[in-house]
Amino acid sequence: MTKPPEKPSDQANSFWKTKTLEQLSNSEWESLCDGCARCCLEKLEDEDTGKIYFTHVSCRLLDANLCTCHDYANRSAKVTDCVRLTPRNVRTLNWLPPSCAYKLVAEGRDLYWWHPLISGDPNTVHEAGVSVRGRVFGSEDDVDDADLEDHIVRWPGLLPKRARMKRRA
Repeated sequence: MTKPPEKPSDQANSFWKTKTLEQLSNSEWESLCDGCARCCLEKLEDEDTGKIYFTHVSCRLLDANLCTCHDYANRSAKVTDCVRLTPRNVRTLNWLPPSCAYKLVAEGRDLYWWHPLISGDPNTVHEAGVSVRGRVFGSEDDVDDADLEDHIVRWPGLLPKRARMKRRA
């Protein structure tokens, strides 16, 4: 009888629990991204209060169905306001969604059941209702900046009920 394969969370001692963000290898860093693409949504900031408002309008490079960037390697060159997440800035960015693994790890918290490193399945982020799949109105190329206020939504800043569960339904 063969041993069943280990779940990803059992492998490598759950590196996100034992290392600081600064200690992560590049592949570990990249694997922390759950693929929700919430950070790829256009955001507005109230100049008076600093409050961030998410829209359901995406970056022009986002494939909203796959929740991936069309040109990840060159995203900063193609989208000048694309923010590369770093161990330093994830601790200070006020627009990261509450489900963001980088934010969770920076705060010393564990990943949710639907994170691919826990579930072993990249689709659980979609099953849990965390990703932007099916919720994007259009890209920034489709909506004028002046009209972004008409596209403000609350859901990117919230954690869906099924995502808060302890395990897969």
